[in-house]
Amino acid sequence: MRKLRIFFIIIIIILILLFFNRLLEPKYATSLVEGSMISQYYNESKDHEVIFIGDCEVYANFSPMVMYERQGIKSYIRGSSQQLIWQSYYILEETLKYETPKVVVYNVNAMRYSEPVSEAYNRLTIDYMKWSKQKVNIIKASMTKEENMLYYVFPLLRYHSRFDELSLEDINYFWHGKSNTFNGFLVNKNVKPVESLPTQKPLGNYKFADICYDYLNKITKLCKEHNIKLVLIKAPSLYPYWYDEYDKQIAEYAENNNIDYYNLKNYTSEIGIDFSTDTYDAGLHLNLNGATKLSNFFADLLVENYDLTNFKNDSLYEKKLIEYKNFIQ
Repeated sequence: MRKLRIFFIIIIIILILLFFNRLLEPKYATSLVEGSMISQYYNESKDHEVIFIGDCEVYANFSPMVMYERQGIKSYIRGSSQQLIWQSYYILEETLKYETPKVVVYNVNAMRYSEPVSEAYNRLTIDYMKWSKQKVNIIKASMTKEENMLYYVFPLLRYHSRFDELSLEDINYFWHGKSNTFNGFLVNKNVKPVESLPTQKPLGNYKFADICYDYLNKITKLCKEHNIKLVLIKAPSLYPYWYDEYDKQIAEYAENNNIDYYNLKNYTSEIGIDFSTDTYDAGLHLNLNGATKLSNFFADLLVENYDLTNFKNDSLYEKKLIEYKNFIQ
């Protein structure tokens, strides 16, 4: 009888800890919604022929629903804020546990970062990944000096001070999250035109770090092992500056590894982007109008150069398309 009581006490303690773990975790439902994007993939169908990986330059600039309407492409964006290249690699590795796309599109902007930027950005990418070998590896690769693996395993240890910050969001989304994207695309309809840009200052060293090349090699190898066509892109952002020296390195890497690379800034006129109307933050990212133009252009490019299926009239995607159009209207 005593052993049974001890067992029930242990169970109650575990349930209490799990309750407070969930209560104190940021929900990323109505604020900092970028933190919920990585988890929304798990509830999606797993029949995408195109998977995007990378930072905000993918989830802000490409609309899978537009690409579906244009060319019948089934695609998904596994993007997150400040997604570093080792994070992209492990997210791709995890994705391939669920499905094998024909094309993986990687935005190379993160090649400029050789170290973790901050715990806050790490959390937006990592917190809501499902536990797996990939999540453990991404934590190990991403932690800043101040971080601890236990803080990811037991969020209560990290977020215990959030008691004073709890809001209705934490109650309303205790049991379930909120879908804030359409196949990974985060809609932004605001307009903030480019009026001026900071001076483009020369750098002391333009060479990408070895760790970035190591993980780019890993992404390349992983795609080859799964017979996936890897496509490298640079989104058509005006800032932060993508130096010519950066561009040359990626172009050389692509040529040496038989990979296609598109610096989409070079296609701005062809796409029809107008940075007085098509950006929500003065040239860093495209708004809905700009993303629609870019997505139409890129859908045509993908169909022209890669063996993709036209899935138009797919019942699930037709329903999603209606929801998307209702939302943006």
